[in-house]
Amino acid sequence: MAGETVDEVLAELAALDDPRAREVNARRGDDHGVNLSGLRAVAKRLGKRPPLARELWATGDTAARLLATLVCRPKEYGREELDAMLREARAPKVHDWLLTHVVKKSPHVEELRPAWLADAAPVVASAGWALTTDRVAKRPEGLDLDGLLDTIEAEMKDAPDRLQWAMNHCLAQIGIEHPALRPRALAVGERLAVLQDYPTPKGCTSPYAPVWITEMVRRREG
Repeated sequence: MAGETVDEVLAELAALDDPRAREVNARRGDDHGVNLSGLRAVAKRLGKRPPLARELWATGDTAARLLATLVCRPKEYGREELDAMLREARAPKVHDWLLTHVVKKSPHVEELRPAWLADAAPVVASAGWALTTDRVAKRPEGLDLDGLLDTIEAEMKDAPDRLQWAMNHCLAQIGIEHPALRPRALAVGERLAVLQDYPTPKGCTSPYAPVWITEMVRRREG
């Protein structure tokens, strides 16, 4: 219904909360138990609702903020507003969905990317690296890929977990997408050995960059 209030939507999200899902999500730092397929179904029914999206975000509730990223209109947010939202995102899934569903579709993305990349806060910097990884894959023109590898080589080993993960993804993406830099990317990954022992479920690709790069290149060339 077009007239649903924020309280009515919050009640609907609360009804979808599953204690078992909440327990699993808590291990990843996410404090919600709403099945994401169910949450997406709510978003589909609501459609784009910018005022409601802002109200949902303002609640601070993780499930509400996830829904807000799906029912907002990304182009309506200003640069400063997006910066503030990222800094208060808190839950990893909210951070990821804010980048994926809002920031990447914003006209301010290329202003925010380098600013976040250089930010002193590791979680904010990780967002800058995530946006840079996206550009490495889709629009690498203008990026200093050698410079990115220099920074990764110097800083990734001792970076906090979330930042380290984002830098490692960028390292792998450079190796996958840019054959001329692949030997260096592989060498950096092997020397730093970041995520080498990460427990990887059967059938999934290890996030250890040399394995990740080699497997993705094999799939593409096979």
